Amino acid sequence: MLLSKLITTKSKAAISSPINLGLISLTYFFYFGQLGVIIPYAGVFLDGRGFTSEQIGSLLAIITLTRVLGPNLWAAIADKTGRGADIVRFGCLLAVITFSAVYFSFSFWSLTFSFGIMMMFWTAVLPQLEVITVNATKDSKGGYGAVRLWGSIGFIVLSLAVGFLLDFFSTEVIIYTASFCLLALYFSSLFIASPKVIAKHERVVVNEWYKTKKLGFIVFMLSAVFLQVSFGTYYSFFALYMGDLGYSGKQTGLFIAVGVVAEIGIFLVASRLIEKFGIKWILVYSMLFTGIRWLCLAYIPQFASAILLSQTLHAFSFGMTHAASVHFLHSYFSSGFQSRAQALYVSIAFGIGGAAGSFIAGYTWMQGTGAELSFIISASFAFAGALALLFASRKGLSST
Repeated sequence: MLLSKLITTKSKAAISSPINLGLISLTYFFYFGQLGVIIPYAGVFLDGRGFTSEQIGSLLAIITLTRVLGPNLWAAIADKTGRGADIVRFGCLLAVITFSAVYFSFSFWSLTFSFGIMMMFWTAVLPQLEVITVNATKDSKGGYGAVRLWGSIGFIVLSLAVGFLLDFFSTEVIIYTASFCLLALYFSSLFIASPKVIAKHERVVVNEWYKTKKLGFIVFMLSAVFLQVSFGTYYSFFALYMGDLGYSGKQTGLFIAVGVVAEIGIFLVASRLIEKFGIKWILVYSMLFTGIRWLCLAYIPQFASAILLSQTLHAFSFGMTHAASVHFLHSYFSSGFQSRAQALYVSIAFGIGGAAGSFIAGYTWMQGTGAELSFIISASFAFAGALALLFASRKGLSST
């Protein structure tokens, strides 16, 4: 008994050690660095290969749907085995291998396949990483936000780098940079330590699934889907939009970086804000700010100050909503269901919501002539997300 307790104590110390937290931070850096390459610039890359806005929207919608299958499949394995770190490593390795097909893929369906398979493995990494991080930072100074902000820094560095490179090289530089991020992500994940948590009993898991039928959780998921639908236009066409408006690749990269700098700032105070205002109202106001953000891009994008304002609001439209969502899921579900809870959130909100948003944007963008309408539709979905949350009680979005 004493030996078991000693081993457990040493295990916890290793998981929360500065070295392990540093490795987790580095993994976040490259994971979201990859996001900083793919999300803003996938449309630019596809445009460079001659695809229309309808094709770009449809391709991004299809590959986003792979986020429904991947995270849930790996999360079930992670919760059953307790080997979250191994799932992270395996997912990173498969993402590196499968993405290499993009160098030999030029048709719509071959590119859809190569991007989609990579996304299925790459997006499965994040739910496990979130669970590892929450457990590792329970007693650390700064908590979850202090580690997660390195993901935002990675996003900034890589999005700025690609924006700069696009002023000098062809759009193919985007996939070269993405490949580098995936490879670095795999190497950074190799030495992460994580707790091995086995579900106590299958009945516990059944009880946790029952919680997904409660009104508070349903409203939370519905609002999260609406929010991600609203991001469809931004994720698919923002970089192309900036080019159409006459901004350089370097300026576009800086605009994107401003949003993530604001996101970092909000992560540092997120825990205190959530504690003070509660999850419900944090999410409501964040979605209202998101709607205002898209209206700025719809009506006054010719002013750099308006774009800077809209990007600053990224602190709420992504930073606060993500921090509040992770906090809600961690408090709402038991430890044996954490990976599946995170995966359910990622797959439904980002998978189904993101796919729907990209698909809608693809057909309303019309090579840029429908930009205003596209962002107005995005704003409408953000406001709908805020409205949906009003049907949930404060208690229903706080704990079990």
